[in-house]
Amino acid sequence: MLDIAKLARQMPEIGQQMQKDAQASVKRLEMAQQLFFQANEHQDNLIKAQELWCDRLIFSPGTPVESLDTAIDIPEAPPSHSVFSSDGSQIAPSHHEIIYCYLINIGRIMLHYGQNLHPLLDSIPEIYYKTEDLYGSRKWGIRTEEWMGYQRTLKEIQILTEMACTWVNPPGAHFNVPNLAMTDGSLAFWFLDTLPTEAREEILNPVIESWEQLRESKIPIVGYISASRSTEAISFLRLMACPYDVPNCNNYCSLDNEKNPCQKVEPLRDSSLWQKILQPRQRSAIFRSNSRILDFYPESQKTHFCYLHGGAEVARIEFPQWIAEDSELLNQALSITLTQIDKGFGYPVALAEAHNLAVVKGGDRTQFFSLIEDQMLRYGVRNVGVSYKEARKRGSIA
Repeated sequence: MLDIAKLARQMPEIGQQMQKDAQASVKRLEMAQQLFFQANEHQDNLIKAQELWCDRLIFSPGTPVESLDTAIDIPEAPPSHSVFSSDGSQIAPSHHEIIYCYLINIGRIMLHYGQNLHPLLDSIPEIYYKTEDLYGSRKWGIRTEEWMGYQRTLKEIQILTEMACTWVNPPGAHFNVPNLAMTDGSLAFWFLDTLPTEAREEILNPVIESWEQLRESKIPIVGYISASRSTEAISFLRLMACPYDVPNCNNYCSLDNEKNPCQKVEPLRDSSLWQKILQPRQRSAIFRSNSRILDFYPESQKTHFCYLHGGAEVARIEFPQWIAEDSELLNQALSITLTQIDKGFGYPVALAEAHNLAVVKGGDRTQFFSLIEDQMLRYGVRNVGVSYKEARKRGSIA
């Protein structure tokens, strides 16, 4: 039980620290703006330096593919359009439950505007209980709980692609309206970078295949990141702040240092900088991400990003290269994204509803294990029950 009285005595110190942090943040933001305008004047030289010394850098800056000071007004979305989205949730495996298994539940949503069509709002659950599902990842040294998360990511993309492509390309299709596939989070799956090759390919290859299906169907896809903590664009400014003739971090700097000379505005985030630069309903310059995992992506699917001012916040919007190179598709994607933000009062309504459809609540979990228990008893499995630890926790008198 949380002792609120004891907690309240700590609040004044937290308030004082937050005040100091806010004052320091204002100074960092002013410095970042100065670096931004300087970098805009020397952008070509900085990009050449980045390309030449990329293997010596101890940070990973994004590369602008447009002028840094780009700020483009996004047009209104057409009245008739469709939006597809998916999100996932899970019941994690536990040795304290009646059976060691896990469940992945994918919420999917299809919304049609200006077309007098019914939406699709449902969820698709799948249980993983076979030996290969539970222990197959152990050969790579990956825990079942970790592998479950990777499987969830894969299922989200596959179900989103199947839903969107089935709708856009049915036999005798007559639908010819702008559309958008949206996901919550990054399209650069950096968390796969450290996996063994075979394990990474088992997740990433089907994802790439799904994205290729979207490209062939001309369905743009974006990853929407709210409250982004990314510093890829800010990291590009570190090239401008470097005090040395060349950005050879291996010679001049060290990963062990808490703050190297070029880290003048850390820990400022990209979104904070673009909050000062962009006006509502504008996008920033497009950047190419240089995350290491993208080395395993085909060229057309390498992740690019920009920042979009939706009014309530500046969000990071990610999309593959084939969309970055098609201004019509990019404007289509961003205009529909802004419309979704408006309809969701600050956050895309399709993403919010997909999450709500996916989330597994406490009552759902109880029903799930009750169904399993019924089946075990029906087939003659005895001694069905949770561990003594779990039973004691559920029956606590505290």
